Parts: sequence; C-alpha cells; structure tokens
Amino acid sequence: MSADRRRVVVTGIGAITPVGLDAVSSWSAIKRGISGIGPITLFDTADYKVKIAGEVSGWDNSLHFERKDARRLDRFSEFFIVASRHAIEDAGLSYSGDPEAASRVGVMVGAGFGGMGSFIDEIDTLRDRGPGRVSPTGVPRIIPNMAAGLVSIEHGLTGPVSCVVTACSASANAIGDATELIRRGAADVMIAGGAEAAITTFGVATFAQARALSARNDDPEGASRPFDASRDGFVMGEGGAVLVLESLEHAEARGARPLAEITGYGMSADAYHITLPRPGGTGAARAMKAAMDDAGLTPGDIGYINAHGTSTSANDSTETAAIRIALGSEADATPVSSTKSMTGHILGGAGSVEAVFSILALRDQVLPPTINYETPDPECDLDYVPNVARELEFDHAMSNSFGFGGHNVSLIFSRV
Repeated sequence: MSADRRRVVVTGIGAITPVGLDAVSSWSAIKRGISGIGPITLFDTADYKVKIAGEVSGWDNSLHFERKDARRLDRFSEFFIVASRHAIEDAGLSYSGDPEAASRVGVMVGAGFGGMGSFIDEIDTLRDRGPGRVSPTGVPRIIPNMAAGLVSIEHGLTGPVSCVVTACSASANAIGDATELIRRGAADVMIAGGAEAAITTFGVATFAQARALSARNDDPEGASRPFDASRDGFVMGEGGAVLVLESLEHAEARGARPLAEITGYGMSADAYHITLPRPGGTGAARAMKAAMDDAGLTPGDIGYINAHGTSTSANDSTETAAIRIALGSEADATPVSSTKSMTGHILGGAGSVEAVFSILALRDQVLPPTINYETPDPECDLDYVPNVARELEFDHAMSNSFGFGGHNVSLIFSRV
C-alpha cells in the first residue's frame, strides 16, 4: 500500500435484493439463511425450461417515483436510484445549495445488461406496432450509464460520473474504480455500486439455452447450492446495492462514522474463453493476490471470503482452486461462503450486493452461511460455512466477482 495515497472508507450503504427492500432487512434474512428464490412472476414461463428466479418481491415503483418519472425508468435504474437514496441517507450526506462541495462528489454504476426489459419492450413495439410507436425515451431507459446519470441529476452531484460494463464483475469494478478516483484526489466522495434487472423473457431463455441455469423448478429455495456436489446451475437474481465511499479525511472532517475501509482492489483477466473460467483458477488467483498486495496484507490476514460462488460446476471448483493458490496453506483455515445461495446471481449487480454483505459481516463479526450445502464435492473442499451463520472475530474480508469474458475482481474490506 502506498503511504501517500488517500485512505477510502465506506460511510453509507443501501441495498435492494431478493431477500429485502433495504440493507437492514436483506442482511437480517441473509444471517438467518432465508432464500429469496421462488417462481418467476414477472412473465409467463409456460414455455420456458426454467421457471424460477430471485425476484425483488414486493417492489412497487409508485412508492418511490412519480408516475411520469417512472415511465422513463427501467427497473434496473429504479433499483440503483433507490439504493443510492438509502446509502446517501445512511451516510448523512446533503449537498443542497453547496455546488462547490457537490463538484467533488461523483457516481459510478456497474451493470451487465442495463435496461434489458425496456429494450425488449421497445423491440416488441417496433415489430408489432411500427416505428412510429417506439418511445422517444427508449434509449435513456436502455443505456446502462443512465442510472449513474440519474443519481447525479437527482442529487446535483457534478463530480466524476461513469459506468462500468464488465458482465458479472461490473459493480465490483465500479466500487474499485470509484475507490481509485478518491485515492488519487479526483473526488472526495463517490456513490458507487450497481444493479441488474435481467429476469426477462430473453434473459432467462438465453441463459437456459446455454445450460447455465438451475432447472430445479420444483424446489426453488433449494436450487441455488454453491459448492454442493448436486448443483446444476445458477439461479438468476435481480436488485442492486450502493456504497458511499469517501476519503478518510473527508469523513473525519464531517464527523461521519465509517462502516469499513476499502483497503484492496485487484483485477486480472483469464484470457481464455468467452464464458468459462480458466481451468485451475490461476486468473482469479491473480486478482486475489493483487488485492492483498494493494492492501498490504498476507493470506493469513484474510478472515473471510465472500465467494463469487455461482452454483455452477465450472465456477465453484475453479474458484476453490483459485483460493488455494492465492491463500496457500491458509486456505483451509479461511471461511468462505456464497450469499448467492440465498439471493441468486444478480449478474452485474452481484458484486455490490456482496460488498454490502461483506461490510456488514465485518461490522457484526458474523459470517453469512452457504445454504443448501448437503453433499460435499471433492473438488470443492474448503470451509463453506454450511447452512448456519457463524460468529467469528476477524479484521479483513475479501469479496470476489468474476464475469464472462474472463474478468476477475477482488475487493478487500477492513475494520477501521
């Protein structure tokens, strides 16, 4: 860790997930091992092989947006905007009437697809009703950067505003990239995270055709089973989460209470395949090692890993191998769990949601469980905190996110 770079802390969090409409209720469900997976209600699945997903149950956009505004928003943007409101409120931030301070605050969103639902709707309109009926707000609803733009507009934030699109590592990249902006002095505060709302006709159909999804339709709550020998694919989830990041000096100056410090950010590429991870886990291990080097930590310092843990055959065994490479002899003593066992895979929003859970695990000194872990897999032989949360004293948590195209990201959060 460079001695002259600025330290970055987390002072606010917000989350909208399949197990809760805010961070508090989501974390409560996660600690209790509650699954958010159920039958898909967002569209008719009669002709679909896969009929289950992790929907955000009870979501009502009319509670958060005026009707005219809601018509201009995709579901994924709604999640990001509301999670940002929660995080900003949690951090106690307000820049009303202070344009100079607002110019030092930015927004960074990560998404894999962006407005997939809106894109499908507009294509259907074009095909069925002709070009004259396509909405003039179609493009703003679809493009993934718009979620960050809308948050900056709503709160008058005129600092760096950007978007990362790196598949399922996108929101972890967004958090890491936002951290770097603060470290180098380009911003004092960043609103960073991601969202996804891809439980759509096309989203489910294409992943099902790729045989990536669990078809355990008769047992939704047991379908996402990371590291278990009987896993048969991931379960799609939706939602999003946001962190308020700020320099330690800025937080101290305004009397903010840091929840955690971001001490490590590592990236690597598999350079192997468009969807499959590199066998043996060497690519993912490089990201984990880079994060530890960035934080100035050794493998023995890592007290917990929130795994990417998708419940697919290739990912879970490869990530296990990667952890063994990165942590060496410390791997057996390091607890690892996958909260995707309860939320499903939120794709581009997954990294931000799991960052929130990692931070709250640090705060409460409680490890979230991997539920549905019943049958050990010889290729997955670590401590996966099976089925029940565990109390543990630890100072550093690592969160892994890997994406199609070979993107690997690791973040490290530390107690302040």
